[in-house]
Amino acid sequence: MADETVSTKKANPAPLGLIGFGMTTVLLSLHNAGALPLDGVVLAMGVFVGGLAQVLAGIMEFKNGNTFGTVAFTLYGMFWLTFVATHSGIDGMSGNGDTLGAWLLLWGLLTLFLFVGTLRGRKSNMFVFATLTITFFLLGIGNAGSIDMLVTAGGVVGVICGFSALYTAFAEVLAEQLEREVLPF
Repeated sequence: MADETVSTKKANPAPLGLIGFGMTTVLLSLHNAGALPLDGVVLAMGVFVGGLAQVLAGIMEFKNGNTFGTVAFTLYGMFWLTFVATHSGIDGMSGNGDTLGAWLLLWGLLTLFLFVGTLRGRKSNMFVFATLTITFFLLGIGNAGSIDMLVTAGGVVGVICGFSALYTAFAEVLAEQLEREVLPF
């Protein structure tokens, strides 16, 4: 009888969630910075890569017993789904600058809370949450006050945030695949 061993190692879902978040954040932030239009490509990316990929990562984090990852990935996945719903032209699902600003400020408060949860972890995760907190507050105040300069600044910081999430994901994937740290994170 052959020796049958079953691997119980669980995959790390964080890179999936970080890539979904990072790619979508870069794309939307380029729009907020004034470099791209808000079109079907951005909205589709929000549903499938930002929304679906992060919700799946959040569910996998739940199965792995990671409360922080569950909360962060699932909620930010829902952020993208809500964003798309409110920006896709569906009757009754859009908001004005004040409502959008308040919504973004609430996400800023959530992100600030989650940032505190990163203080004992990897520096790259701290940077992602710090820049995301700044992004949400700039966008929230900018939209609520119709201050285009703050929306643009939020877009610029959002691009940095998105690329930092991608960097963190790439560092985690490479470290696991090569069994050594390749990119410091």
